[in-house]
Amino acid sequence: MARHDADTPDGEDYAVGHEDDQIAERLAAMSDEEADARAQALRSGLDDYELEDEDALLLDADGEPLDAPAHVAAPPVLAIIGRPNVGKSTLVNRITRSREAVVEDVPGVTRDRVSYDAEWNGTDFTIVDTGGWEKDARGIHRRVADQAELAVDEADAVVFVVDGTVGATAVDEAVVRMLRRKKKPVFLVANKVDSEAQMIEVHALWNLGLGRPYPVSAVHGTGTGDVLDAAVEAMPETAQHGGLVPSGGPRRVALVGRPNVGKSSMLNKLAGSDRVVVDPVAGTTIDPVDEHIELGGETWRFVDTAGIRRRQHMASGSEYYAMLRTQRAVDKAEVAVALLSVDEPISEQDVRIIQMAVDSGRALVLAYNKWDLLDDERRYYLEREVKRDLGHVTWAPRVNVSARTGWHKDKLAPALKRSLDNWERRVPTGKLNAFLGEIVAAHPHPVRGGKQPRILFATQPSSRPPKFVLFTTGFLDAGYRRFIQRRLRETFDFSGTPIEVSMRVRERRRKK
Repeated sequence: MARHDADTPDGEDYAVGHEDDQIAERLAAMSDEEADARAQALRSGLDDYELEDEDALLLDADGEPLDAPAHVAAPPVLAIIGRPNVGKSTLVNRITRSREAVVEDVPGVTRDRVSYDAEWNGTDFTIVDTGGWEKDARGIHRRVADQAELAVDEADAVVFVVDGTVGATAVDEAVVRMLRRKKKPVFLVANKVDSEAQMIEVHALWNLGLGRPYPVSAVHGTGTGDVLDAAVEAMPETAQHGGLVPSGGPRRVALVGRPNVGKSSMLNKLAGSDRVVVDPVAGTTIDPVDEHIELGGETWRFVDTAGIRRRQHMASGSEYYAMLRTQRAVDKAEVAVALLSVDEPISEQDVRIIQMAVDSGRALVLAYNKWDLLDDERRYYLEREVKRDLGHVTWAPRVNVSARTGWHKDKLAPALKRSLDNWERRVPTGKLNAFLGEIVAAHPHPVRGGKQPRILFATQPSSRPPKFVLFTTGFLDAGYRRFIQRRLRETFDFSGTPIEVSMRVRERRRKK
């Protein structure tokens, strides 16, 4: 399997004897004042070179860390419930003014409780889309129904959606009986009502005993404002089951992996409840599912993403959109936990999913699931596969876990914190340039074509992930850049995060 140039530990020619170069020791012995003075001298030297306007922005980038966010109460929760294919996800998309929820003209596309941030007339709340509720469902459909009922239990108010063109069915009446037991504010929505002629069926819904039915067309948006006005007025200011969350939101964790490696089982084990539908059939999860989880004394926002089964251009229908949402979940996350199943060989899919997280610039933790099923023979081959196929992410913390038993789940929080701390790490400009000065002195770039490119100055304009820019007099060999990248990891501990090292080749100013 091909290795990835950006992170392969090439450039060993430059690293001969580097274990004895004592660069880390010399940096530790150097005072901040001395390092800053050396960096300032190098910075002044850049005045002799032709710089572009955007170079000044890079050189003046401020690296002050942001203050930790204060904690606030979680917003109230509005659950959307109803039998399959009445348009719940379409209504969710209308309320959130997005296309987050997977919508397809096939019943049962939504299977889990899927939460989204929403706002109406200045009131923030969380909206929860659910799978279709069916009283006599069996198998996976029974678990989908259980999820919908759990969503009602944790909600502060409920929107019950029926098909306004059909009227109340026996399943709808069973849902009404369930809702009455819950004693939550319920708002009855008759969806798919596009004309006055359809109001006959809407009026008949008064017989369900839930009060006024709201005629709505989720596709066109008519009527949604009335039901939202009523729901927002009925909900408390804060969630009854939400607790406290940071005002900036809990750290976002994308749980990724190929289908059936145990992502949903792991999320359920971490949450301490059957939060996500779990079924032996691969691909049960289609939408990303958000869950606030207490782990290691902190609240984390986990997103259980749809398993990626095929390359994007080969997928179709809801699977295609689910893959797009998985990528979006990774993009919105801060750290990805890539789950691998140790009872099967590491596959191209595993490598591709991990690379998706790296390419997105997210912190990374590798979680090896089903470790309790591992025997000595499989362990031997697994370690060989890890070395061969995952050599480009040796920097990622590794946690051996069991989603079935919860074994070692307590080790996940320290790994997440370590990766995120390093993802946000900034190297002071003085120390960075002192480091590069020591590296170049101990391992100079080879002469190419009679010239030897020099590093004039370096800065770290950003973190999350850490990005370094080297101002040079010529192009550095790819192997030399990888060597610098590897030594940055070793010296400043960038385990758990991708790092980027780029060059800006600048020429000396011509004398007038």
